[in-house]
Amino acid sequence: MQAKTVWEQGSSDPSNADKFAAICQWWASLNGQEITWRQRLIPESGNIADQNWEPQRFDETFAIELPEVRGITLYWRKPDSKDERNTTPHKLELDQLQQQLYIYPQSQRGVVIRVALPQVVYQQVKINQPQFTVLKTEGKSMLVIRDESQRLEIQVTLPSDQIAQLRQQMSDG
Repeated sequence: MQAKTVWEQGSSDPSNADKFAAICQWWASLNGQEITWRQRLIPESGNIADQNWEPQRFDETFAIELPEVRGITLYWRKPDSKDERNTTPHKLELDQLQQQLYIYPQSQRGVVIRVALPQVVYQQVKINQPQFTVLKTEGKSMLVIRDESQRLEIQVTLPSDQIAQLRQQMSDG
């Protein structure tokens, strides 16, 4: 699977139509799913990866209804709304790995809209002065990490192949 699919209006890329078809298929597959809708100004660098995509005041989360494409215009409805909404892009960028579509509207060249399936949010724990030990049992190893100040203990059971991978990554860094 290609990580990113980019379609641009008027592109001479011979696969542009296939890319658009793949994006249209993804868009239609959203029907009934909860999505996040975030609109931002494109940063001066032009790189949307530099953008702050953390939730902001006017961002929305809703179950999108009847997403479809007619011509090159994206159509959809919000729940409990009779009004059909639409936007015509000059560029679409689909990140299949992150399940995010970046829409660059024709009518607002300095804006990008990110439509995404909600991401799993992991709880993060920062340990500044860890104490750790490795316990070996039955062909597996358990990495035990403790932080006395937080009264926190994390136990991670690792099979031998993951231990080798961890050693490799630690020696590379």
